[in-house]
Amino acid sequence: MHAIRIEGLRKTFGRVVALDGLDLEVEVGSVFGFLGPNGAGKTTTLRILTGLARADAGRAWVTGLEVGRADIRQRIGYQPEVPAYYGWMTPREFLVDLVAPLFGLSPAEARARADEMLALADLSNVAKRRIAGFSRGMRQRLGLAQALMNHPQVLLLDEPVSGLDPAGRHGILEFIERLRGQMTVFMCTHILADVERVCDSVGIIHQGKLVVQDRRDELLARYAQPVVEVEFDAPLAEVGAWAQGLQGNPLVGGASVEGRVVRLAVRDAEAARVALPGLVAAAGLVVQRYQWSRPSLEDVFLRLVGVA
Repeated sequence: MHAIRIEGLRKTFGRVVALDGLDLEVEVGSVFGFLGPNGAGKTTTLRILTGLARADAGRAWVTGLEVGRADIRQRIGYQPEVPAYYGWMTPREFLVDLVAPLFGLSPAEARARADEMLALADLSNVAKRRIAGFSRGMRQRLGLAQALMNHPQVLLLDEPVSGLDPAGRHGILEFIERLRGQMTVFMCTHILADVERVCDSVGIIHQGKLVVQDRRDELLARYAQPVVEVEFDAPLAEVGAWAQGLQGNPLVGGASVEGRVVRLAVRDAEAARVALPGLVAAAGLVVQRYQWSRPSLEDVFLRLVGVA
């Protein structure tokens, strides 16, 4: 049985088509990365799965129960992109007094589960501090703790590391990794490196449609093109302009820029080995590094979504 199954899901907001016949299946026990650029339809999908929004057409099932026709609240945990709290409450008060009653936990069960979740989220030492003084990373970990209070079979996460610093991202991703095998995790994100690190399988959505779905390693093996990294010692604007100028070049399947480093996914490795050095030299910029590297999920994404 699939943990999540979606058939022909469609949702519009006026003239904007958020989902356009989405089909998707997620295996039980997997950590699934639902990947796409901003506005692709990820959050809309998540809101429909939680029952917070209704689809215009199509059907969806979570743990075998059809969304909209059965009560799935006891089977899912949900963390929105920006969890909201009463700042005057402590984490323990929030979990025991506010979250636990929503799921019918007895006071004794609520206290025991809250302590367990605070320990899992590395928040036990601040359990009596006011949430108003928490960093964003601490708030995200508390959001995960509340999403797990009811022992969910499926955990739905919307951009769980968006806006966090490197230390905060590392903490949240470690938290998610500890859940592997205990439940199905469905994680919406546009951060490709995080999906590559923690997810077993990946679905890529673009303009409301599923582009591809497969296990992460199979996706890399099937679609990853050879990659060339070029690092320049030049102004950022000039580096970006050079990368932009490669659009339409038959050798280049996609280009991404991070600082002064340009990553080029090439379509024909042999032809690129001959022609690319000339293209780099023609830029007239000082080159610090020119290196062929291992393709990443980002390179697959650029190729399939067709953006540079």
